[in-house]
Amino acid sequence: MPLGSSQWQKALAADRLAPVYLLAGEELLVLEAADALRAQAKKLGYSERDVLDVGQHFDWDELARSAAGMSLFATRRLIDLRLPTGRPGIEGAKAINAFCADPPPDVTLLITAMEWSSKHDGAWSKKLDASGTMVVFNAPRPNEWSAWIGARLASRGLSATPDAIALLAERVEGNLLAAAQEIDKLAVLHDESRIDAAEMENLVADSARYDVFKLTDAAFVGDGARALRVLAGLRSEGDELLALMGWLVNQLQLALRLANAHDLAAQFRAEHLWQARETLFRQALRRAPREHWLQCLARASRIDRMVKGREAGNPWQEAERLIAAIAEPRAARVLV
Repeated sequence: MPLGSSQWQKALAADRLAPVYLLAGEELLVLEAADALRAQAKKLGYSERDVLDVGQHFDWDELARSAAGMSLFATRRLIDLRLPTGRPGIEGAKAINAFCADPPPDVTLLITAMEWSSKHDGAWSKKLDASGTMVVFNAPRPNEWSAWIGARLASRGLSATPDAIALLAERVEGNLLAAAQEIDKLAVLHDESRIDAAEMENLVADSARYDVFKLTDAAFVGDGARALRVLAGLRSEGDELLALMGWLVNQLQLALRLANAHDLAAQFRAEHLWQARETLFRQALRRAPREHWLQCLARASRIDRMVKGREAGNPWQEAERLIAAIAEPRAARVLV
């Protein structure tokens, strides 16, 4: 079974490396974990590293040649295999399985993958997990952000009040890279270890990266305050409402198809939804019946006519009301 983050830290501190590692998931976390593993390998005498970048025409025989290669200068070698898509294909899976079945002595294979979901998991990764170490790094969920930021601050010798942490979480709006950059900046700018909300306000730039995907995710998960904040951010950044409505209508139509389904599990499979998005829509469907999604779609059509000048009204204001109703069906009375 893949290791969790806390287990990974213990494994990393071991006095010997496993024959193979797979570090997959959120790019920033994978890159940092790989850097930490390389540093540990260097401490343990791995003084030579072969870097293999897997592209469209990568020759998987390179892995076998690298594993079998002899060095006149190093007794321990690290093979750094970079698999950005997390999909090795048939030939790649065979090559990785062959390495795992008979790993050369004093050679460790490090595989990094910047894309990962349950659909990536296969026979090759299960064999790798059985013979080595596999860690999947997921981005914090919305309810985990405060704890993640607190731990990140602590790793830089800092701490902050709950209000300050909440402020930083709001400013970076789920962007891991922005959060990491802001915390690194705080480590340079802040003289004392404890940061309060006022100082956080002064030191941290507004690093939110608003996008329509965050808007719909927040709305359908029932977080109306966050959804409205994202909508305001999109508007302030100059996004066109018509383009935003296209994706919102797409997601409302999906919700309606799911609400109409006689076999919900089968419909989820037909829609090819990730597990996280399936959970999101299950929550949304529990909050509202089919009629609610029909009403939301009708309001979305009206907003579209407003944007195009075919109907009077304030389209941004109506969009706010629609988002509030999606997040909290009891607010649907604002649609009438």
